[in-house]
Amino acid sequence: QVQLVESGGGLVQTGGSLRLSCAASQRIFSTYVMGWFRQAPGKEREFVAAVTRSGGITDYAHSVKGRFVISRDNAKNTVYLQMNSLKPEDTAVYYCAAGARGPGVIALTEAGYDYWGQGTQVTVSS
Repeated sequence: QVQLVESGGGLVQTGGSLRLSCAASQRIFSTYVMGWFRQAPGKEREFVAAVTRSGGITDYAHSVKGRFVISRDNAKNTVYLQMNSLKPEDTAVYYCAAGARGPGVIALTEAGYDYWGQGTQVTVSS
């Protein structure tokens, strides 16, 4: 069982930045694909970003590409989401997720993940 705890959410103005962190309980963190998803009020949860086990490959939703950066520190069992140039439409609860997948694999859908955090609220004011 992997426990994931997100932090770093909050209220920010349009154009501002936030960095989300997700700390994992497992010492074998490096064997999990990691991803970020978000869910806005009244909408389904959607993919935001993902990173392979080694951190060598990343992928992003079109809506955040060029503004968000996902990274991981396997020594600290932590994955990050640096969010820049934030827009009101980025307002959502952000979830990190972990998936037991092989090396070089990246997961872009919820089906690729086995464990989820409780979420952290990000609110972007206009």
